[in-house]
Amino acid sequence: MPATPNNVPEPSRTDPALIRNFCIIAHIDHGKSTLADRMLQLTGVVEQRQMRAQYLDRMDIERERGITIKSQAVRLPWAPTHDKTDTHILNMIDTPGHVDFTYEVSRSLAACEGTILLVDAAQGIEAQTLANLYLAMENDLTIIPVLNKIDLPAAQPEKFAEELANLVGCDPDDVLKVSAKTGLGVEALLDKVVKEIPPPVGVKDAPARAMIFDSVYDSYRGVVTYVRVIDGQLNKRERIKMMSTGATHELLEIGTNSPEMLGADGLGVGEVGYLITGVKDVRQSKVGDTVTSQQKGATEALGGYKDPKPMVFSGLYPLDGSDYPELREALDKLQLNDAALVYEPETSAALGFGFRVGFLGLLHLDVIRERLEREFGLDLIATAPNVVYRVLMEDGTEHTVTNPSEFPEGKINEVYEPVVRATILAPSEFIGAIMELCQTRRGTLLGMDYLSEDRVEIRYTLPLAEIVFDFFDQLKSKTRGYASLDYEPTGEQASSLVKVDILLHGDKVDAFSAITHKDAAYAYGVRLVAKLRELIPRQAFEVPIQAAIGSRVIARETIRAIRKDVLAKCYGGDISRKRKLLEKQKEGKKRMKMVGSVEVPQEAFIAVLSSDDAAGSGKGKK
Repeated sequence: MPATPNNVPEPSRTDPALIRNFCIIAHIDHGKSTLADRMLQLTGVVEQRQMRAQYLDRMDIERERGITIKSQAVRLPWAPTHDKTDTHILNMIDTPGHVDFTYEVSRSLAACEGTILLVDAAQGIEAQTLANLYLAMENDLTIIPVLNKIDLPAAQPEKFAEELANLVGCDPDDVLKVSAKTGLGVEALLDKVVKEIPPPVGVKDAPARAMIFDSVYDSYRGVVTYVRVIDGQLNKRERIKMMSTGATHELLEIGTNSPEMLGADGLGVGEVGYLITGVKDVRQSKVGDTVTSQQKGATEALGGYKDPKPMVFSGLYPLDGSDYPELREALDKLQLNDAALVYEPETSAALGFGFRVGFLGLLHLDVIRERLEREFGLDLIATAPNVVYRVLMEDGTEHTVTNPSEFPEGKINEVYEPVVRATILAPSEFIGAIMELCQTRRGTLLGMDYLSEDRVEIRYTLPLAEIVFDFFDQLKSKTRGYASLDYEPTGEQASSLVKVDILLHGDKVDAFSAITHKDAAYAYGVRLVAKLRELIPRQAFEVPIQAAIGSRVIARETIRAIRKDVLAKCYGGDISRKRKLLEKQKEGKKRMKMVGSVEVPQEAFIAVLSSDDAAGSGKGKK
């Protein structure tokens, strides 16, 4: 008989031996959220009439794209089939599956003792699954390998069970086979969670220490902080302290998610729940931080805390300049829910006032832009994404460049760019195409391993700037959609980088500037001036479009002037009369060229700068 929310044991009185903390890690679209739905139904915490697909995904974008962006925690009561007497408490954390949110995943893993490694039985292991598996192994978690979607006609459970077993180091028969859609095998999986994942270990009488693994902003209650208690106990109405910032707050409410919020008197060792302090700023509840009691609190924080760093920068400008205050307000509100979002005001001669925004990756950029447009009704131009460069000048000064317009003039000694370690998983028939793509993107081969006779893992060092534009789309098209990509930052390297400026009628247009590798600069310049020639309408005078590195012009196109037919009224007569009229027109054009300015239509900026081609639809960014 499944338990109901009413018979969940009181949080503060749960015996740690009956608690199991686990999370689900998988690649995008391998069925994490569907499996979580079946677990909610089986344990009875959500009534059938309230059930909906992707129950734990609260955002519209998550539901439409079928991706998880925010981690969600839920408390499930479960009496195992082999022992119906004790109702165990299973704390499940549903994690994002995308490379941009790896830090959130790593903190969720640190809050657990075990993890379900979920793999699609029709697709097999993918790059992000592998990356998250290594994270789980680093945290010494108990790993339960599970094959999902075994009801699909294309499923190959035997083949992929062997692949999984080789990876985790178990017998292929130990790999559980489930169908999250139909519910087949989910009961056995919950039993295995109780049996194999160890209960939490902590010192009950020690000073309280709890780790924050997520925080969200609620417009009525302020910041809701999700924690896992490691040692001691946190009680309602006591004063707590955040160890990284030293800030103290009063605990107004404490409780668990079942899956809706359920208040309690406190949380003990091993329990997962939420805290509400009335604070309005999410940045005060940093993911990975340690919470302790203000009185007789812990002196040593839990390890693993670091600030998530933005990897990709893009300018966001309102199409209508008068929307600038609305954009500022919208970014402020989004930052309440997303502490990884950083931004600063920026002006562009071409686009007006806007913001330079830092993102964790391309999907993060795409999701934030869509939320701004949808939730706040804004029309935005997003400039092409670029990364952070470090420029050392010959005089010893150092510049940090997040925008091509910040690139310093003068004698440059060295330019450093961020590099990543990329892992690509694909069928072995595409090795040649993948290697060719990586070589053209200045990649260095690190190694290659065969996971099975027809699947290969290729590792490369690549500059981040080469990945953030259209690398993923190219990889997918060259491998007919079979390859998957994962990457992690590994530092920086010195490179021959130059700034390419676009000049219209001799004037630089800051919005079109770009930082590229010396070898790719000429091709970039030629491509952009050709594109602009098509997009900018003809003026009354001739307009040269030039691409230049410093003072050296590397490409040029000319927009011809519109000519009025001044000879229309001349019929017959002497040629000198026609020539006189043409000379007069030429003089007028010359004068106009001196005072005229080139009007660049908004469409041209959108077409050249828009990151739509680069960011893709987002869902597939694996």
